[in-house]
Amino acid sequence: MLPTYLIDSIILLTAAVILVPLMQYLRLGSIIGFLTAGVVVGPWVLSLITEVEEIRHFAELGVAFLLFIIGVELKPKRLLLMRKWVFGLGSAQVIVTGIVFMGIALLLGLNVRQGIIIGFGLALSSTAFVLQLLTDQGLIGTQPGRRSFAILLLQDLAVVPLLALVPLLTQTDVSLGLDLAIAFGEAALILIIIIVGGRFFLRPLLHLVARSGNLDIFAAAALLLVLGVAGLITMAGFSMAMGAFVAGLLIADSEYRHQVLADIQPFRGFLLGLFFMSVGMSMDFGALISDWQYLVLALIGLLSIKAIIIWALARFFGIQSRPAFAVALILAQSGEFGFVIFGVALTHGLLEKTLFDQLILVVTLSMIITPALAYLSKQFFVSNTTSTDTQPPEDKSDFVHKVIIVGFGRVGRRIAKMMDFANTPYIAIDSNADLVNQYRSEGFPVYFGNAESFDVLISVGVKNSRLVVVTIDQQETSKLLVRELRRLSTTLHILARGRDSAHCEQLLVAGADEAVSEAFEASLQLGAEVLQRLDQPSEQIQQVQQKMRDGGNLKSEPLADDEELASQK
Repeated sequence: MLPTYLIDSIILLTAAVILVPLMQYLRLGSIIGFLTAGVVVGPWVLSLITEVEEIRHFAELGVAFLLFIIGVELKPKRLLLMRKWVFGLGSAQVIVTGIVFMGIALLLGLNVRQGIIIGFGLALSSTAFVLQLLTDQGLIGTQPGRRSFAILLLQDLAVVPLLALVPLLTQTDVSLGLDLAIAFGEAALILIIIIVGGRFFLRPLLHLVARSGNLDIFAAAALLLVLGVAGLITMAGFSMAMGAFVAGLLIADSEYRHQVLADIQPFRGFLLGLFFMSVGMSMDFGALISDWQYLVLALIGLLSIKAIIIWALARFFGIQSRPAFAVALILAQSGEFGFVIFGVALTHGLLEKTLFDQLILVVTLSMIITPALAYLSKQFFVSNTTSTDTQPPEDKSDFVHKVIIVGFGRVGRRIAKMMDFANTPYIAIDSNADLVNQYRSEGFPVYFGNAESFDVLISVGVKNSRLVVVTIDQQETSKLLVRELRRLSTTLHILARGRDSAHCEQLLVAGADEAVSEAFEASLQLGAEVLQRLDQPSEQIQQVQQKMRDGGNLKSEPLADDEELASQK
């Protein structure tokens, strides 16, 4: 007899493997695929999996990993520039939306405590759905995408006082304002201690692990980083997702950010998909069938009222009408934190089971309709939108659109210095932790990472770069790297260093556009020294060198595959 967890894993993987590609083929997106897979295997269709709560708790790690990656990519200086939108627009959205929905709950006959829980629970949007959709549809870098993220960040912060408020609402003789302020102050103090401590201890710890040269252990350290910091901040009263976001911020400026991102990406993808499947499994089709009229009205009311409020506040904060509509549509749903808040309220007896089930169903339906709203916002409100944001001046570590140097040994450092003299931005990567630490302290934008890793190459921005210089001297490694780079991009210009002419030929076959022999260039320099000692004119020496280069330097024909290159030799 197979263990239950193994059977459940096989069922979930099978459903995802079949339905996600099918939905992508139908151009409905991966999120709809995961949702459909959850509905199919859940209690109301095939009933293959019934323990939905256990899976949901595990799947919340996917949301945490997603927020970690966002934290790594959002550097602290950029976060400071967003303070107007995070603490201004974000706070206004939570407060105004919460009060409006609380008033509606009171009009429907619920008491004040229930109104507070329902109002502010529905005011929160789905971080997991929105960020994944913004990434999939290429909206994360647009003005609506950045404004949406700012609001989501404040919503995640708001979970802290809201969760602290729920048990306090069960008491009749308590000063909510004072107790809530004390609870929030304690949590904020612990958060500051973790951030400051992380700054001092995190990089030395990662450096020790990186020096071992064991990339599997480094991957384990990356997981420990996310889960450890998330766990500490959860103990302080914040959400796991917010803890993971803080962990990302702690290494956003670190030399290890690209390797950590590469190690986390596979876990994020699967666990986030599992979260979407758990949402599909949570669908209560019995209640949907019996009370469908009320649920449809509630869904329409939730989406329309929330969208109107967000649009009005966005306009008030100076966002133009079209991007304001886009933000409103993207954030109109309620989210996963509503599950948490309503669940805690149910445990404390503040919500009846029937009301709880109805709220969960409305939230789930609003999340399911979110991909359609995001698509609508992109088609009608984002395509012609131009951003007027003021971005921080990019430094060399941020620039990923021009030159990437792979390998920071003697040759790589010389090229980097030439880039500095020419005031040309670049980014460098090397797998030697001590070397990275040494030259990063001298101001070079070099990062630790295994360049043979597909995910590391993606993280450093190869797809957006114009040119990659491969300077590593291991022959087999350099060939494999060039082949991987060419597979990632057919337009990328790849310049590779070879040991000799034979190695250069192999690099061209692998996909390099140009291959320069280090031995060949060294011989040219020695020959020039000989001619100079024989009192030959410098102009004639340069002409001789250029003739030699024209005949000895190797260049490939553009965009030929391996067989074509081999036949051209």
